[in-house]
Amino acid sequence: MSGAALGIEIVFVFFLALFLLHRYGDFKKQHRLVIIATLLAWYLCFLIVFILPLDVSTTIYNRCKLAVNSSPAESNGSYVTLAPSKQKCFKPWSYIPNGIMPIFWRVVYWTSQFLTWILLPFMQSYARSGGFSITGKIKTALIENAIYYGTYLLIFGAFLIYVAVNPNFNLQWNQLQTIGIAAANTWGLFLLVLLLGYGLVEIPRSHWNGAKRGYLLMKTYFKAAKLMTEKADAEENLEDIMEEVRKVSESIKYNHPLRKCVDTILKKCPTEYQERMGRNMDDYEDFDERQNSYPSEKSLVKLHKQVIYSVQRHRRTQVQWQILLEQAFYLEDVAKNETSATRQFVHTFHSQEPENKIIQYFYTPTVEWYWECLLRPWFYRVLAVVLATFSVIVVWSECTFFSTKPVLSLFAVFIQLAEKTYNYIYIEMACFLTIFFLSICVYSTVFRIRVFNYYYLASHHQTDAYSLLFSGMLFCRLTPPLCLNFLGLTHMDATISHKKTQPTAYTSIMGSMKVLSFIADGFYIYYPMLVVILCIATYFSLGTRCLNLLGFQQFMGDSEMTSDLIDEGKELIRREKRKRQRQEEGENRRREWKERYGNRDDSTRNRAVHTDQKESSFTETNANRPLSKYTRSNGRTERDRIELLQDAEPLDFNADSVNDDPLESDSGRYQPGGRYLSMSRSKIFDDV
Repeated sequence: MSGAALGIEIVFVFFLALFLLHRYGDFKKQHRLVIIATLLAWYLCFLIVFILPLDVSTTIYNRCKLAVNSSPAESNGSYVTLAPSKQKCFKPWSYIPNGIMPIFWRVVYWTSQFLTWILLPFMQSYARSGGFSITGKIKTALIENAIYYGTYLLIFGAFLIYVAVNPNFNLQWNQLQTIGIAAANTWGLFLLVLLLGYGLVEIPRSHWNGAKRGYLLMKTYFKAAKLMTEKADAEENLEDIMEEVRKVSESIKYNHPLRKCVDTILKKCPTEYQERMGRNMDDYEDFDERQNSYPSEKSLVKLHKQVIYSVQRHRRTQVQWQILLEQAFYLEDVAKNETSATRQFVHTFHSQEPENKIIQYFYTPTVEWYWECLLRPWFYRVLAVVLATFSVIVVWSECTFFSTKPVLSLFAVFIQLAEKTYNYIYIEMACFLTIFFLSICVYSTVFRIRVFNYYYLASHHQTDAYSLLFSGMLFCRLTPPLCLNFLGLTHMDATISHKKTQPTAYTSIMGSMKVLSFIADGFYIYYPMLVVILCIATYFSLGTRCLNLLGFQQFMGDSEMTSDLIDEGKELIRREKRKRQRQEEGENRRREWKERYGNRDDSTRNRAVHTDQKESSFTETNANRPLSKYTRSNGRTERDRIELLQDAEPLDFNADSVNDDPLESDSGRYQPGGRYLSMSRSKIFDDV
């Protein structure tokens, strides 16, 4: 099993990152380089979280071997070994041979740092650029990132000057590397505590509120009102941009040098706008630079950028509106079915997507009723209590992990108790649950936050390329300090435990932070204590109240604006529900009509075809006969036969004039006198 666990987790994490990226990104429409870069960033960050528990168990086993094999005289060397256990050290099932983990961490860490500080910022500007050529997009990306890269060089230079001026330090390559790592981790830890303080409170609270049906329904109405406003704004913005595109398309003709740029812009427009502009476009006129003023290439680049943004925003709001409608309808169905006497879940509308037959077989209406109306609320309450307990343990450990005598961090206590018995399964499970919970609190906040329309991760393939790349940058910057914080909570970091024990392979890659003592002994230890203040602020919703005061509507139960938006959203959902019901009723009527009269229509159609065949054969037979010698002038016999075959028309007995032969006039033509010319009052019975 040596190295097998590492290989299994590498494959599993890859598919996990691919699944999440498929949920938020669009593989068909977005550029392949954007998908690959984002997938690599997510994959490396998730991989660090899953592999770190294996590094911890391997390190504990190596400490055990070193303690057993070393003599008391050798214990005064570079490492102070632990007391040897009475029983033999057992190799963990997930043991990774020496030499693999340092190389693995070095490749993963420096690749993620290259992505977050160099490649992904450049690709962000490249993806957002409105240039029409690769060279133009690269030029725009370099100009936009000049200030970005200059700021980082300035910060690194400040650290470098500090170390150079201090006479206690001798500058070496390893120390310069440590300074760079310390600068990156300091920035990441600053953001990490902010996100962690929000997630530790909001995740348990969201699950607790998930058990309240009325709360979820009211919040859905609130979201519907806000989303309708955003949807209308997106539609209006798209109309304005399409009007500008239409004007540009009409002014720049087919033989203009910038016509290719206009065609590129038109390809990014929705299909209905492309067809509308194609019908109204006249490309038969040559352009004349002396008479008309044409837009410049720079203005077309700006217009191209606006088209990409407006189309993406419009598509996203449309999809989110449909998803929110389905959610609102389902919550209303749950509220109605709670009082059902049959204990079978009844849906107002059938699912538009075909359901899996296996799921239909097991997840029957009765099972669905028991889960949605009885079990699910209690499950969410129990889960919220468990998550709240984890949050309290994390907050306590963040405030006390610097204490080594006595050990106050609960995570360190758990790991040290398991280390005495060398229970590697327990060690790995405890480490995995700890770092997994920390990652959920941090990463879920990254998925939830929204910076206006600048950064927003929308599910169902509605996230734009800029937001995907930005999320990859955040993950790569947050994961290393998150792992260092986890090692500090469990006292596996020698900087925190103040013991000269064998460090983990991950800590050895980070280097010794003693080069910057004010960071290692000050910022890394005391700054995480601010998580207590952030948790209190999140619990009392101080951030939500501040945003509400600034004019950004937030869901607050004691706000008058929230009540108005809930009423507005409820009316919008009711209107959409009536519309959906009318559509389904119309489809049901058409389906019933087709089932009832479909066979009759087919038989009628077959009889009509058979009659046409007989008439055609009869006509051919008459055409082959010789003409009769008794024929009336003007073909009266043929006309009489046609009169008998014609449909009867209503007679006008108030006609003032008479027509001798109805067939010689235009049949069915209406005269101002109130009669049809095909009708006549006198000589009706002449043939009789």
